[in-house]
Amino acid sequence: MEKPLLLLLALMAATFAATAALGGRDPGPLVGGWGPIPDVKDPHIQELGGWAVTQHAKLASDRLQFRRVTRGQEQVVSGMNYRLFVDAVDGAGSSAPYVAEVYEQSWTSTRQLTSFKPARNY
Repeated sequence: MEKPLLLLLALMAATFAATAALGGRDPGPLVGGWGPIPDVKDPHIQELGGWAVTQHAKLASDRLQFRRVTRGQEQVVSGMNYRLFVDAVDGAGSSAPYVAEVYEQSWTSTRQLTSFKPARNY
């Protein structure tokens, strides 16, 4: 056999072995890569969305109120980045979708709102 074919077979065997070692489970998000939040109904995710809207409302001096997180993505870094798609209601009672990006590092109790934009930009 040629060396490239042997290398390909070795890589395939290693992949199968790693999958078998995990018992077929998803290994979770890759460090640095964005992946979907498995359960946006999780109380922590909903609380993060509410916190993000409250922080934005303080900075923007508007009366935006949180309704719910509808979907999101997470990114493993030195902590966690969250990209949350939230429904919020403005002072006139109109509902609109927004995208909030939040950085959180639980072991240092750090939480920062890094971005907050209308969802039409996504």
